[in-house]
Amino acid sequence: MNNTQAFLLVVVFFTAFLSGCSSNITDGNEEIPDRKWTYRNHLKVPFEIKDNIKAYNIYFKLRHTADYQYANIFILAHFKDGKDKVTRRYQFKLAKNDGEWLGSGSGNVFNYTFPLLTNYHFSHNGKFEIEIEQNMRDNPLLEISDVGLLIAPN
Repeated sequence: MNNTQAFLLVVVFFTAFLSGCSSNITDGNEEIPDRKWTYRNHLKVPFEIKDNIKAYNIYFKLRHTADYQYANIFILAHFKDGKDKVTRRYQFKLAKNDGEWLGSGSGNVFNYTFPLLTNYHFSHNGKFEIEIEQNMRDNPLLEISDVGLLIAPN
């Protein structure tokens, strides 16, 4: 085997390894137009569960600028399984009492990943949807740049 063949073999194995490590059902963000999150602008994420024996973790992802006016955020999460819908209200702390942001990031943008459900078992295999809406008093809620969901096996 020459050096080129050995290199190609390593690349193939490395690519297969990386693709096998990403077993998330969904992991994405949706950009909020003009950084103004309105009541009508819901994040809707359809997904499919193929193995309801496994436990799953569901996370809400948020990105805001340093100009965001509050130390927290309230959201409504609507969990839908085709016929039933369960709505839960969440509050997430974004800053310390002194105003220092808790999120990671660089420059003017801060990132957060908050748990919605951990070690959760879906009742059946099939198609589901999670819908997220902002639940603050301001409409639009300013300086929110992205929202998203991460759903992954536990």
